[in-house]
Amino acid sequence: MALIDALGAEQGTGPTARRMILGTQLRRLRERAGITRAQAAWEIRASESKISRMELGRVGCKERDVVDLLTMYGVYDSDERAWAVEMVKQANQPGWWHRFSDLVPPWFENYIGLEEAASRIRTYELLFVPGLLQVEGYARAVCSHGNPDVQDENIERRVALRMRRQKVLTGPKPPRLWAVVDESVLHRPVGGARVLKQQIDHLLEVTELPHISLQIVPYDQSGYAAEGAFTLLQFAEPELPNITYIEHGYGAIYLEKPDEIELYGRAFDRLTVDAETPERSRQLLTKLRAEI
Repeated sequence: MALIDALGAEQGTGPTARRMILGTQLRRLRERAGITRAQAAWEIRASESKISRMELGRVGCKERDVVDLLTMYGVYDSDERAWAVEMVKQANQPGWWHRFSDLVPPWFENYIGLEEAASRIRTYELLFVPGLLQVEGYARAVCSHGNPDVQDENIERRVALRMRRQKVLTGPKPPRLWAVVDESVLHRPVGGARVLKQQIDHLLEVTELPHISLQIVPYDQSGYAAEGAFTLLQFAEPELPNITYIEHGYGAIYLEKPDEIELYGRAFDRLTVDAETPERSRQLLTKLRAEI
């Protein structure tokens, strides 16, 4: 597949997705040429681990390095080389979240870019309402560790970041969001009764949209299919691999191997079977709101 053809579908994606697409194509070209990562690293005066990170889209690429690699891989077509150089420039542009970089750790900055590029998001939560579905008051209570009345500029900026992330759901081509939450989430009075009511009202509103589904796992089914929260990201671009994102206390894990993706895919499928249907979940939300 020619490089320019393989990258033709990337229009409209963000810098993170562009890095991943370019990296995937560089890997394919290297493998087609029968060149090892170590040999490629020597060509651009870098380490083998840097070539690996470039091919995974974990780091940006320098234009000079990409040009040298294309030559090494036997890519001489002027259009393909020009396209790759343009991709480097676009991929190295900061995302909108750059202004929050002092608050966002690198492991989560990668996730924001992937979330924005995803065409399908499947997420399971058992502590809080998923971030993409939180109202401002709920997000403030979460970001302030249960003290929403605390005046702190950084807390307000974290809330602003979360609200900005939600714009992905209202864009011209929003992803398909399928959220499964443990029933305990909806009984946890994050922010107090008033905020919880606002949150439930919001969930009832957004789940009327055709691209958003919510299912509630009842208490008696909780903990069987999955012991912790995780998110599955899928992309419209065939060059991008599916990703499982698992966040822990002070970091996150990104899984990309097919067997790992399949394992969590099966877990999510089991969760959707154990959970109430989307319509029944909406009925439960209405009932819970009346009881608050």
